[in-house]
Amino acid sequence: MIQSIYDDALKSLKSGGVLLYPSDTIWGLGCDARMDASIEKLFDIKQRPENKGLILLISKIEQLNEYVEQVPDIAWDLVDFAEDPLTVIYPQGKNVSKHVLGPEGTIAIRLVKDEFCKGLVYRYQRAIVSTSANISGEPSPENFEMISPIIKEGVDYILQNPHPPKGKVKASKIVKLGLNGDYTMIRP
Repeated sequence: MIQSIYDDALKSLKSGGVLLYPSDTIWGLGCDARMDASIEKLFDIKQRPENKGLILLISKIEQLNEYVEQVPDIAWDLVDFAEDPLTVIYPQGKNVSKHVLGPEGTIAIRLVKDEFCKGLVYRYQRAIVSTSANISGEPSPENFEMISPIIKEGVDYILQNPHPPKGKVKASKIVKLGLNGDYTMIRP
């Protein structure tokens, strides 16, 4: 039963579609992290400049090695033991579209712990791009009703959680790591 919830979303991702879905934080727009055309479409829907990096969602901590050139030692414990959603910006990304990378080739990744979102990412077996489901510059949507009709009409598929979590949602914390273990808190 639960697999069937994801089937159409997975087909959409595999065919280069842009997905509207409840991420582990707020509602997000997502697509395959390796497909330039999908990411460009996502930027068009969001009306966002292409010079800003995007966040990747992964379902297993071991996937860091697939997308990060050199994982700083501190990252393993930081990511594994984070209680709240935590996005980590690593010094050098790999195996993704150039549109995913930030300045100087950095890459932002979050290990998903929310069961519904993790189910999507795990079944896709690759990282999924995640960015807030809003027009650039507008407030991030805390619920489905807050999402602009322009966004809803522009995506290829809308994935709904049949059992949405209760309570207020918020964006993840963001920390930037250096190779030598130094870090900068970007969003507390």
